[in-house]
Amino acid sequence: MKYLTLANSGTFPIWTTLLLGFVLGLRHALDGDHLAAVSTFASEEKNLWRSSLIGVYWGLGHTTALLVFGMAIAVFRLAVSPRLSQALEFAVGVMLVLLGANVIRKLLRGDKVHVHSHTHDGSTHSHWHFHVFSAEHGHAHHVLRVGGRPFVVGVVHGLAGTAAIMLMVVGAIPSLLLACGYIVIFGIGSIGGMMLMSTLMSVPLALAARRVSLVERGIRLAAGLFSVGFGIFLAWDVGLLQSLLG
Repeated sequence: MKYLTLANSGTFPIWTTLLLGFVLGLRHALDGDHLAAVSTFASEEKNLWRSSLIGVYWGLGHTTALLVFGMAIAVFRLAVSPRLSQALEFAVGVMLVLLGANVIRKLLRGDKVHVHSHTHDGSTHSHWHFHVFSAEHGHAHHVLRVGGRPFVVGVVHGLAGTAAIMLMVVGAIPSLLLACGYIVIFGIGSIGGMMLMSTLMSVPLALAARRVSLVERGIRLAAGLFSVGFGIFLAWDVGLLQSLLG
């Protein structure tokens, strides 16, 4: 906040303000609730390219929300009320619980375990084999199928939490063009940061999928439990804060 104020006051050139927006965007993508949500999508992808697209679409949704409401704040000089910000944070918590529960539901519903028997040179041996249910046959490479849900989740994240604080900061930037540029650069930073993180999340899954199905399922379960746990914590924390503030 201190450095942004200096940048807006003319002490720093315009490019410094925009560079600050990019760096803050990169950092913003690493927030726990963002990583929890995107991990539930990345845990379902074994392809690094499609996993990176998840981060891109999340960032696009996030930036779209920031741009629309950021411009509304900059043009009409609106204020984001604390109660609205807390309500959006609570909604994010509920969303994380639902996303994580959906991952766990798919694991419990779709994974089939059976024994395969093979005979070689008169000797018979058996081993456990997993079949993982997938509802994406025939459509797994479709861009909208990959990006639709992450885009919507990005929009919700763009309306909540620290994003609301960022919007209030943008409301203090005197130039409408600079405010728009700041949001766009902030969004590019968040897209790049989440694209990198979603790709990194899918690397262990892609490696495990080629070796041990049980490890793959464990990674997916961990992502689901992390999202549920973080969502419960966030919703409880926001609810407690609201009760204290009355």
